[in-house]
Amino acid sequence: MMIGSINIAVLLAALMVAATPILLAAIGELVVEKAGVLNLGVEGMMIMGACVGFIIAINTGSPLMGFIGAALGGMALSLLFALLTQALMTNQVASGLALTLFGLGLSALLGQKYVGLTPPRTPKLDLGPLSEIPFLGRALFSHDIMVYLTIALVAAVWWFLKYTRGGMILRAVGENHDAAHALGYHVKRVRVLAIMFGGACAGLGGAYLSLIRVPQWTEGMTVGIGWIALALVVFASWRPWRAMAGAYLFGGIVVLQLNLQAAGVKIPVEYLSMSPYLITIAVLVFISSGKARGSLNAPGSLNRPFHASN
Repeated sequence: MMIGSINIAVLLAALMVAATPILLAAIGELVVEKAGVLNLGVEGMMIMGACVGFIIAINTGSPLMGFIGAALGGMALSLLFALLTQALMTNQVASGLALTLFGLGLSALLGQKYVGLTPPRTPKLDLGPLSEIPFLGRALFSHDIMVYLTIALVAAVWWFLKYTRGGMILRAVGENHDAAHALGYHVKRVRVLAIMFGGACAGLGGAYLSLIRVPQWTEGMTVGIGWIALALVVFASWRPWRAMAGAYLFGGIVVLQLNLQAAGVKIPVEYLSMSPYLITIAVLVFISSGKARGSLNAPGSLNRPFHASN
């Protein structure tokens, strides 16, 4: 199917690829915020995942090892955030911003020798007859395994939060940490585990950029995707499927803009470049507003430090 010079099947396929790193980072941050923690260091964890995953994939020749290393790299950086906010009780917003700056600087240092190299290719998943279906085969069934694992992860997070005891405890900690503590739940342990999960997801999102979508290592290659993921969590009202829809919407905007430019339609790229920062400002304003918390169904204890002595 064609609209002008734009192939819709190719457009949809590119949309899924563009949305995957955003969705990985957003679903991880959603779990973190459901536990009552605001981590603005998503961008820093993503760029570390992109760097570490690329370095490991280059040196081992295995994209799988690259993704595992990226998840561990993002998780390691998230543990630094957990140490600062859960053990040392520092301000979550300031610590998250510092984490982003630290991740950007450290990744630039580690990745200096890898600029211009090409990582091992990640093969697309062979779905047999499904990939041969007209239109749908090209649009939906011709992707790498990470695209489908990300969708499965969204479903798993939705199920975990809604139907499991662990999900209930996590939501209870995020809604009212004092009440959860009074019931005997380990608030800080739950939050640290959520932070680690968010870090691993952000690392995987970064690795998807450097190993599949681009694929190469470039300093600062996340270019605001972490901030967009952070904003998506708020605008999705902390619901996994809405976060997925938001990620696909933004991925579609990015891909459509590129296709329209290729078709000769003039859209200034500066508008897209400034959008992550405008969205981030809006997110901070929303989070700071008590009325917005209620209307958006925000976790009651979001960005509120927990003192066990309370």
